[in-house]
Amino acid sequence: MPDRSEDSSISFGPFRLFPKSRLLEKEGVSLHVGGRALDILIFLAERPGEVVDKRELVKRIWADVNVDEGSLRFHVAALRKALGDTGKSARYVVNVPGRGYCFVASLAPPASPATQPTIDILPPRALPAPLSKMVGREEVVEKISSGLSLHRFMTLVGPGGIGKTAVAIAVGHRRSQDFRGRAFFVDFGPLRDASHVATTIASALGLTISAEDPTPALLTFLKVGPALLILDSCEHVLDNLAPLVEHIVREAPQLRVLATTRESFRSEGERIFRLFPLDCPPEREGIDVAEVLAYPAAQLFVERIAQSSGPFQLSADEAPLVASICRRLDGIALAIELAAGRVNAYGIAGTASLLDSRFSLQWRGRRTAVPRHQTLAAALDWSYDLLPAAESATLRRLSVFAGPFAPEAAAAVASGDGLSASETLEAIDSLVTKSLISPSGARTLRYRLLDTTRAYAHGKLSALGETRQFARRHAEYFRDFFAHAEADTSTPLPEWLGIYGAELDNVRAALDWAFAPDGDTELGIALTAAAVTLWVRLSLFAECRERSKIALAALGDTGDDRIRMQLLSALGWSLMYGEGRAREARPILETTLELADRLDDKDFRLRALWGLCIDQFNNGQFGKARAFADRFANAAANSPDRTDVMLGDRLTAVALHYLGDQNDARLRIDRVHASLHVLAEKPKIFPLDLRISTQYFRARILWLQGLADQAQALAARNIEEGRANGHALTFCSVLGQAACPIAFWSGDLDAAERHGTELLEHTERHAIRLWGLWARAFNAAVIARRGDVASGLPLLREELNRAGDARFLPRFLPLLGELAACSGEADQVDRGLDVIEDVLTRCHDRQELWYLPELTRIKGELMRRSAKHSGDAEAHFREAMGIAAQQGARFWELRCATSLARLMSEAGRSADALAILENVSGSFTEGAGIADLRTARELIAQLRN
Repeated sequence: MPDRSEDSSISFGPFRLFPKSRLLEKEGVSLHVGGRALDILIFLAERPGEVVDKRELVKRIWADVNVDEGSLRFHVAALRKALGDTGKSARYVVNVPGRGYCFVASLAPPASPATQPTIDILPPRALPAPLSKMVGREEVVEKISSGLSLHRFMTLVGPGGIGKTAVAIAVGHRRSQDFRGRAFFVDFGPLRDASHVATTIASALGLTISAEDPTPALLTFLKVGPALLILDSCEHVLDNLAPLVEHIVREAPQLRVLATTRESFRSEGERIFRLFPLDCPPEREGIDVAEVLAYPAAQLFVERIAQSSGPFQLSADEAPLVASICRRLDGIALAIELAAGRVNAYGIAGTASLLDSRFSLQWRGRRTAVPRHQTLAAALDWSYDLLPAAESATLRRLSVFAGPFAPEAAAAVASGDGLSASETLEAIDSLVTKSLISPSGARTLRYRLLDTTRAYAHGKLSALGETRQFARRHAEYFRDFFAHAEADTSTPLPEWLGIYGAELDNVRAALDWAFAPDGDTELGIALTAAAVTLWVRLSLFAECRERSKIALAALGDTGDDRIRMQLLSALGWSLMYGEGRAREARPILETTLELADRLDDKDFRLRALWGLCIDQFNNGQFGKARAFADRFANAAANSPDRTDVMLGDRLTAVALHYLGDQNDARLRIDRVHASLHVLAEKPKIFPLDLRISTQYFRARILWLQGLADQAQALAARNIEEGRANGHALTFCSVLGQAACPIAFWSGDLDAAERHGTELLEHTERHAIRLWGLWARAFNAAVIARRGDVASGLPLLREELNRAGDARFLPRFLPLLGELAACSGEADQVDRGLDVIEDVLTRCHDRQELWYLPELTRIKGELMRRSAKHSGDAEAHFREAMGIAAQQGARFWELRCATSLARLMSEAGRSADALAILENVSGSFTEGAGIADLRTARELIAQLRN
């Protein structure tokens, strides 16, 4: 046990605190507490019963680094958790509101120094000074310190610059007293001749040995008593050092060895501790200062800024930039320290921008650091220069990958020119053990290079003139890889995305190279066409649009018509689904159809017809949309692919729904529903999930037909299926086409608000602009419908104006109706009538008839509120009821009957009102809990009385 005769302990409850040794024991057992939390405990415990101001506490613990109270609260909470201070029984640290914190535990009298045993402790020998503050490694130091009590030989393994040496030195100082000062540090970094490893150890021990073999003398010295031997930077001398260490550990039973290396010794008795990068703040919108500073990588960055530039306070605007810097530097301590040293000259934003340049590899750190730790390039040179030729070539070639890559991709790209595929994979295995490549991925094996390593290796690749050769191989591999992706229709979407979606960064890197001046445009065009399915299934329509435009421009007028057809189809679909009412989509899709007819390509003929139909929906031409749906169904009728027929029925059902024929729409959608059980593959031409998209339109139709319970149950299942499916655009439609409107129409405004909020967050996360515009307007309508018309109405009007031309999409029609209805409730009747007239004109001109009964009813309600028009209200209610009945839309019919019955009751015609309302509401066999049916039955009860 360490000697603490000069360290007065503070005892409270089951705990003993040794401030100088920075040690906390519970019932005699060392207790791990984070560094900041321990600092707080020591400071408060040395002033028991005194309320310490929060600002004074922050200044003491964080010195020159300016942090807010959130960081203090975070570490106080961690301290309380470690002490078991729940606030219910034992209390040690309490918060005094408005003032600070106080240590309130009862202290036991300190043990008399005279009664403590005295042991002759030698001062530590040959240990470098520890860092003044170590950030984010307190737990690691504690684990290794404890591990040395159980394991006699431990290796600390990790890439260069991750902080292995600093951790080992901290462990040495932590455990030095346990070994009576016999803790020795041996730096093998300067050693070039591995045959001198034994004499290097002897020199660090202070031994002068004249014998040819110093091993016996080493053993004699190390057997005398407990000793800790820290061997640093061992990777280049392992062949000679490993057997020596194995021998002396076996022969000197009181010896403990801690080695730092970029690959393990692979020796008997070795216990490997892999040192991972510092935890980095996540990539998240709106991350704040307190959240960023809760992560060790950011703490280190900010602390090193303060050390080099003076007092520093992280601002809210800078917090996301710091989080990004830490992530891009992979949490590598040396890289973070070097980047922090640039902030004084370039600022946070400037430093972040410089990370893209190889110049960052040459940033210099502390003058006192050993040469291999003064720059990132020097740290990587050290590792690279030790590699055999096959491994250095493999590392260079793998630098063309962006992000993680699969073993088979690595073998295909990096092999050749004297390296077989098996030799390449063997080299990768060796590079993993040397911490130059990291395994990545939990389910399937993938590898990645840290960004700093990749930049370094890519520089070596360029210097040797090999970039073009291996960038071409990289692009060719992914062209062939994605040529199979579109045909892979049997794999469920989440699994498909796991296989192909993981390669998005590699596709982007390959395309950037291919269309660069020294690239290969023909290869880039082919890769663009192959990658379309990836962008569509990831709902990346903006990227698909821009990449397709670049490829088409490069193709020119004389290129291959089949490739042109594929790219035009991709461009048309990305405009249609990404922009909605994009004027250029139709001519592009018409050209696609012409090329498909000329080439007699069935799949692309159907893609073009589908796109033209959806384009007509988006532009409000529902009669023309029905015509394209019929053309699609005719073209699909003779298809051997049964899903094409199902798609034709679904397209026709949607057209009939919008045209106001809910009964025929139901027949078509039910036919698709009945065939879904045979759907084994994902349709080639359809970007959404056919099962899920069928059900949200089916739920809408069921609702309008008055089958509320079935519609609500189907919408609820649809949400779970859509969430599990993982396709971003599909889930937008799940929420926007069914879940949100059905909850709104049912009067369940809590559910409507919940779904609307989830939709908005989903669109922001996936950058799906059109649905984001709709979600904002819908959420405003919910506010107004809750009764807060004063807030909701202007917000709804503002959001609809912001939507611009998008408000002419079919999904916005009910929101325009709500705008008119809320205007009436806000005593803005004339304004409401102006809105409703414009919308009714739109509906008649476009044959957008599905919402016509409700719009006509809203117009009647506005007229009822107007002295000038009140006489016309009844005619509009009766007209609306007639249209609803004709359409098979019993839900609208119920609303219209309720409005008419209320008007007639006010006019003293209760008997007629009762007859009308009983006739309509009596036909409902389900939906007793929806607001409209409750309202109707309450009104019936009043009329009967």
